[in-house]
Amino acid sequence: MKAIDLEKLRRSGFISATAREHGKKMIKPGVRIEAIAREVEQIIHDMGGKPAFPAQLSRNNIAAHYCSPPDDPTTVQPDDIIKLDLGTQVDGYVTDNAVTVDLRDGENSLIVAASRMALDNAISVMGPGASITEIGRQIESTVKALGFNPIYNLTGHGVARFVIHCAPSIPNYPDMKAGRLRANMTIACEPFVCDGKGYIDIKGEAEVFMLRRDIKPKDNVPQDIIAAVSVTEGLPFARRQLLAVLRDARKVEDAIKLLTKKALIDEYPPLCEKPGVRVAQTEHTIFISETGAEVMTRLPAS
Repeated sequence: MKAIDLEKLRRSGFISATAREHGKKMIKPGVRIEAIAREVEQIIHDMGGKPAFPAQLSRNNIAAHYCSPPDDPTTVQPDDIIKLDLGTQVDGYVTDNAVTVDLRDGENSLIVAASRMALDNAISVMGPGASITEIGRQIESTVKALGFNPIYNLTGHGVARFVIHCAPSIPNYPDMKAGRLRANMTIACEPFVCDGKGYIDIKGEAEVFMLRRDIKPKDNVPQDIIAAVSVTEGLPFARRQLLAVLRDARKVEDAIKLLTKKALIDEYPPLCEKPGVRVAQTEHTIFISETGAEVMTRLPAS
């Protein structure tokens, strides 16, 4: 196993957490969600990192993967519950984190507290050799004790250098077949909590994509498209990011069609619970050391 540059991982985590907290403060009625996404991505750049994936703001029953299309008119509404999910890479060292703002119930939101407490309880049992089954048990039992359900078909995940999703999966329930954490793993734990049954489906058009592999000369992909998708160094990209490079909406659509036809990209459409269900998410990236667990995306206490 290659040595991990912990200082770069810590820097990535600090940038992610700073951008997250700034974005959290922007989530107010009337604000365009695309403006929030663009601003947190700019903060990541300004602090010396790069977005590990396009910033996403998922409203209400949308659990994850709502990424604004170019010129998205969607604005924050007074009763929304919004998940802000963003990440950073520093020299490929990825950190992923998320926060939920409940505009209806405010700071006393029980569903947000359930997600946050579930994450804290999960982290409390992490370390080398820790049972992933037990981590899931901590999440589910915390959530259910407060009257909610975890989302059963969404999981946390490992992260690695220039990799946003890898083993191990970190379920939000006690999966009896799950393994154990090992030293030098980096994981993103993200309890999703809802007041529904706890199952999501794909719904809507994808705005986030990722290359399945490097593009090769035999793929016959035009150089301008290769340049556009190479900006994120193999990590996920958004339609609006392609537009920033290609500068023409038709070229963007043609590029996506070509890459899809050649089976070079995967797409990530919104993941939704049933209409009317409210979903909360809290996420940190955690490094598993030889002696314990270090939360990379928790800002130092002021």
